[in-house]
Amino acid sequence: MANFNKVYLIGNLTRDPELRVTPKGTAICQFGLAVNRSFKDESGSMREETTFVDVEAWGRQGETISKYCQRGRPLFVEGRLKLDQWEDKASGQKRSRLKVVLEGFQFLGGRGDAAEGGAGGGASYGGESGYQRSAPPPRAAAAPAPSSHEPDGVDDDVPF
Repeated sequence: MANFNKVYLIGNLTRDPELRVTPKGTAICQFGLAVNRSFKDESGSMREETTFVDVEAWGRQGETISKYCQRGRPLFVEGRLKLDQWEDKASGQKRSRLKVVLEGFQFLGGRGDAAEGGAGGGASYGGESGYQRSAPPPRAAAAPAPSSHEPDGVDDDVPF
């Protein structure tokens, strides 16, 4: 019997990412993602349903998300489902939680404020879909203002 465990989600971060480091030095970033679904109910009126998903990112990807993401930022996440099970120390009851372990992601929206949203693209990281594995390129510095001795900002020494 074949097995397949793959999740693709697009949503907004519900809280700022929390970055921790294991005793061996591996970064773990945990954050929540809110995924919305719009549909028509039996009466024909539009309804919206929100699903909240816990996501865990390891290593360099976790560090990148922690550095560049904040609450409200749209994000595309690729990963796998994982069931955590433990016994509650206070009550002794068995507990469980389903989460997504991140394998790749892509920034969505603009580069500015998380509230901008936007439909623009962004850099991609990790995963098996041919995503980049490097850190995002640094932001370009603004072009220097023309000096007062150059007419109309034109430099005669430029060869083109």
